[in-house]
Amino acid sequence: MTKVHGWRYWLVLLVALCFSHMGLAQSQGDESEDERWFTADTLNAGLGEVPEEVKRLTPREAIRSFLTLTEEGDYAAAAHLLNLADIDSGEQPGRGAELAEQLAEVLRRGEWLNASNLSGRQDAAIEDPSGQNPMTGQPRRNIELASLQINGDAYDVRLGRYRIPDEDPVWLVMPESVSAIPELYEEYGPSVIEQYIPERFKTSFGMLKVWEWLAIPLFLLTVSGVGVVAYYAVRLVARLLPSGVSTIFADQIGVPVALIVMALFTQALLDYVVSFSAVATTTFRVLLIAVMAWGGGTIALRLVDTIMLRMTRRLVGEIDDTKPRDKRRLLTSLYALRRGIILVTLVSVSVYMLGQIKLFESLGLSLLASASVLAVLVGIAGQAVLGNILSSFQLSLAKPVRIGDLVIFEGQWCYVEGIFYTFIRLRSWDERRLIVPVTYFISKPFENLSVKSAKMYRFLELTLHLSADISKIREKFIEFAEAEESVVEHHKLLCYVTGQTAHAQTVTCYLMTSDPLSGWTAEMNIREQLMAYIRDEHPEWWPREVMVISHHDVAKGHGQRSGTTSSARQETHERTPRGPGEGSSDNRGDASSESSAETGGNSAPD
Repeated sequence: MTKVHGWRYWLVLLVALCFSHMGLAQSQGDESEDERWFTADTLNAGLGEVPEEVKRLTPREAIRSFLTLTEEGDYAAAAHLLNLADIDSGEQPGRGAELAEQLAEVLRRGEWLNASNLSGRQDAAIEDPSGQNPMTGQPRRNIELASLQINGDAYDVRLGRYRIPDEDPVWLVMPESVSAIPELYEEYGPSVIEQYIPERFKTSFGMLKVWEWLAIPLFLLTVSGVGVVAYYAVRLVARLLPSGVSTIFADQIGVPVALIVMALFTQALLDYVVSFSAVATTTFRVLLIAVMAWGGGTIALRLVDTIMLRMTRRLVGEIDDTKPRDKRRLLTSLYALRRGIILVTLVSVSVYMLGQIKLFESLGLSLLASASVLAVLVGIAGQAVLGNILSSFQLSLAKPVRIGDLVIFEGQWCYVEGIFYTFIRLRSWDERRLIVPVTYFISKPFENLSVKSAKMYRFLELTLHLSADISKIREKFIEFAEAEESVVEHHKLLCYVTGQTAHAQTVTCYLMTSDPLSGWTAEMNIREQLMAYIRDEHPEWWPREVMVISHHDVAKGHGQRSGTTSSARQETHERTPRGPGEGSSDNRGDASSESSAETGGNSAPD
């Protein structure tokens, strides 16, 4: 008998559960039977008749009416714009006015709210003439008014569309948002200082209150004073540090550290001391984020620059291709890291600032429709700049050149001194600086003399007489080359005759040097030493030209007799002493001989 009653008990319980689920499903179906609104039996029954000045047909009207009523201090009328379904009807008048006042303060301080950005349609359907939004034209029964943060948790203030039988649907702040108003007011409400501000200064003047116009300059002056103190504190620390790289780093970060301290101090004042309107607060917070990002990025850049300076000093002097390739590669990577920090900082700050000022929401989804046109315009206008930036990253990743490499660019010997966003700085051999756009640099062929090794073959040429002894010249060349520090791989020293003419021969000497610039110096030194050796020891090795003074063939004896007689007579004249009376006859004899030589010897002497 007990078992029978037990089974009956479980059967009744099961039927009850089924009916309860059916009732719940029916209730949910009634609530969502129309996607255009939420249905309700009554709305704020404890508040009484809705005043005429309360407009609730569209989201824009509802919020504009709420802000106007709370600005005038009519919080009882503003309570009709809240859905107080979770509050007992007897408590709705007093509690509703209090919540309306608190919500007005929250919206004024926590969110830069512009009613014009809300939909002016009764169904709040999205209007998108481009048709890009798939939800275009579909009615909505709830929209987000604001999203605020409390200790990392998001609290949404939403508007819902409610309809009671035989009446038009209206837009009210949803019960879930109404229940969160006390917590939001605790976070975004007036500060303690505002309790001591006279009421006459709390009236609105433009976008701000009167007391805010007076307090903001004092606020900025106080923050600036803190920044000045922080700046001089960093300078003092820099002076106390021993001279070196750390002192240089501390001396360069005075301004960014001061700005970061100012931003943190401002944030603390806004959180614990004073609370301004949303217009001022949002502006301050966006600027604070920008300053913090810029300060942190600048400090990071200064750190990278300091590391680069330390690396440069460790490499002793200026960076060139004589330094180890790994260190030059590291410097190139540091330059790339520097550009990356700048790019990430700019993009992060820009994205956050655009998100804070709600730029995309204010422009609407039409911005997405025109994104292609905007991209084309930006691409055309900034083609050169973007091309240089992408090319600089290409150089940093592929590394066809590195910081300190020796290149021959357009016929000039240059060291790569720096690779920046849009240009490359080259240092020529005569200490000039060439600023070359990155795209132009990589679009032109160039020689990288340091891509694998800085070693380079050099050669020098000497033009000598055919009688020059090549073996002695080779010995002296090897001796002089081995004495040069920049000449390496002595087994590759070569000296050969590489050319010959009728009167001279060309001697070429080859040598391997550690780097091109030192090789040029070694080549000049060895040439000078070889020339000095030939000049001092064997001047007959210098090339000579033969001048033909007669067209007669001496080998065949043409003109040999007359020439011999004339020479003999001249030699006799120079060696034989003459008396006082013999000079004239000798002169006549010489003249006769010269005449005979000129006439070919046909006339007889006197």
